[in-house]
Amino acid sequence: MNKKRCGWVSDDLLYIQYHDEEWGVAVYDDAKLFEFLILETFQAGLSWITVLRKRENFRKAFDHFDVMKVAAFDDAKVSSLMDNAGIIRNGAKIRAAVSNAQAFIQVQKEFGSFKDYIWGFVGGKPIQNELATLNDVPAKTELAERISKDLKKRGFKFVGPTVIYAHMQATGMVNDHTLDCFRHKEVR
Repeated sequence: MNKKRCGWVSDDLLYIQYHDEEWGVAVYDDAKLFEFLILETFQAGLSWITVLRKRENFRKAFDHFDVMKVAAFDDAKVSSLMDNAGIIRNGAKIRAAVSNAQAFIQVQKEFGSFKDYIWGFVGGKPIQNELATLNDVPAKTELAERISKDLKKRGFKFVGPTVIYAHMQATGMVNDHTLDCFRHKEVR
């Protein structure tokens, strides 16, 4: 029997696996939150499947998303990443990943963890949306705009409200699986 999934999921097996196993699952681990933040940064202006297909290359290129290592990337490392055909070679986004790692560490120092900071915006538990169709899923929300402004104030880059809302969806801060999707109840 075919399972009913959210309307954005294609028949691409990588997309199906991501939707069925990761998207919308609450993430409370700083390392995983950092990985999603980096990937969402690179996704800005592109389709998520493009990033998803390069995820393993990103993982290798960005030292398994070790925030301390990424924060220490120097000009030579940034230059080598620009030569890495396995990732999205956008100099501004690569430099943003480094500065975002540095800002991420500052947030950890201030709040004890990035998790405590980011999940504080939703009271520590996922917002449960009741969306009937893909057309009901917003690209951004007022809350995403507020988080985006706060992140930018803290020195983060490429974290506009659309990127932040996608991050919230991916890390389960909001349950945006549509009501007819089998995952809606599972991640509730």
